[in-house]
Amino acid sequence: MNSSRQVFFISDRTGITAESMGGALLNQFDSIEFKRSTYPFIDTETKANEIVALINQAAKQSEARPLVFSSIVDENIRTIIKTSAGLHMSFYDAFIGQLEDEFATEANHSVGRTHGMHDTERYDTRMDAINFTLNHDDGITDRELQTADVILMGVSRSGKTPTCLYLALQYGIRAANYPLTPEDMESSDLPRMLKPFKHKLYGLTIDSDRLHHIRSERRPDSRYASRENCRREIDTAEEMYRRFHIPYTNTTHKSIEELAASIILAAKLQRRF
Repeated sequence: MNSSRQVFFISDRTGITAESMGGALLNQFDSIEFKRSTYPFIDTETKANEIVALINQAAKQSEARPLVFSSIVDENIRTIIKTSAGLHMSFYDAFIGQLEDEFATEANHSVGRTHGMHDTERYDTRMDAINFTLNHDDGITDRELQTADVILMGVSRSGKTPTCLYLALQYGIRAANYPLTPEDMESSDLPRMLKPFKHKLYGLTIDSDRLHHIRSERRPDSRYASRENCRREIDTAEEMYRRFHIPYTNTTHKSIEELAASIILAAKLQRRF
């Protein structure tokens, strides 16, 4: 068995679909190292032939044939890609035919319908959510906070900002976040800005050793990054969550995708797309 394989993700648009679906399959093979290359916007026969030449060259330089994952709508371009020396796996070949049979109708074979601009309403919704999240990052303002779908709260560097941005970008969810300050930690009440929106709050926590590591990369040898301070802040935040019955989750071992999905489920958030 070869321990290393060259992988080509090929698409007539961004390549996100091919990468996501192909990557999900490859992640099931821990013992193999994959050298991944992505080639988006392969939307002409000339470009397809150039990619075939690259795949064939990679095949000559390796004992194992390259793996080719494609999400290409045009049948002529797919046919060209199939002539390469790689193992070709087309997501359209795999599923479109079955769906056409099931629906008793032919697919429209339009390019760019997954990550393109054909649905301007959906795109505008996503941009609005992203702008909202950027304008409500780290408790900048409470203006229009009543229109938030969710408000993530937690200690500094617990994962609030990237999670909010992911929720906005992927699902159109208007997500704000609020960092718990030393003053908040000393109070027996919820932060003033958050009190009117208790029903929208969702807490994030993190293991103290992980938080210490993250903060040390930013401000090494500081009180902010010390293990004792990290542990104290986390204990105080979790006690606040329990006192005010705020649902919360630990971010330590969750990817951003897993974290977002768990928050959507637990907070009963409505995806806009």
